[in-house]
Amino acid sequence: MSLPELFSFLTFAPPTKINTDMKTKINIAEWVRKEHYLFFSQFEEPFFGVTVQVDVTRAYRQAKAKGLSFFLYYLYRAMKAANEIENFRYRIVEGEVYLFDKVDASPTINRPDGTFGFAYMDYETDEKLFYTKAKAEIKRTQEATSLMPAVSGENLLHCSAIPWLDFTSLSHARSFKFPDSCPKLSFGKMTGQEGILKMAVSIHGHHGLMDGFHIGQFVARFQELLDEE
Repeated sequence: MSLPELFSFLTFAPPTKINTDMKTKINIAEWVRKEHYLFFSQFEEPFFGVTVQVDVTRAYRQAKAKGLSFFLYYLYRAMKAANEIENFRYRIVEGEVYLFDKVDASPTINRPDGTFGFAYMDYETDEKLFYTKAKAEIKRTQEATSLMPAVSGENLLHCSAIPWLDFTSLSHARSFKFPDSCPKLSFGKMTGQEGILKMAVSIHGHHGLMDGFHIGQFVARFQELLDEE
């Protein structure tokens, strides 16, 4: 099996559980982003990305004070910020644009053997419920041997943690033959200087669905949520 064929099998094999979140079809002819969507959707690589530094001083201290995983603490806040910004909930499905009611996350989870698996985590408005379900999903992924999660869907944020690197830019492995419109969030190594803790965050989005303005909104809201007591 060739690499593209393998990618196709892994990405589009029928999931064991179907995500049934609600979505609304966008009338592209009347959409304010019509010209942007039609223009950028012709590109072989329609994704663009930026890398920023966020202040995680308060977030790290809050997570540790509450006995919570720092990874899940910031991941939840990233998911919450994305769900509050409409453009992060647009997806292209079979050539049509849809606005999903909510988006969930598919983060990479490291395994003891040095590999990783793709997990699936629902966004929950109840933060405690999110942690309970996310911890169970981490355990399931770490004990599994398959790469792909048990749940699939278009309404995902592709997330990855790279805690070994304080990166200043990042690219993603992609097969241009297969459609993809999910935003990609990557979180780097936490670094400290003079009592301030910072972390690199890479955000990639489909330019037909969002612009730098919307990524700016996401970063601002994410920082607000990280700063909450």
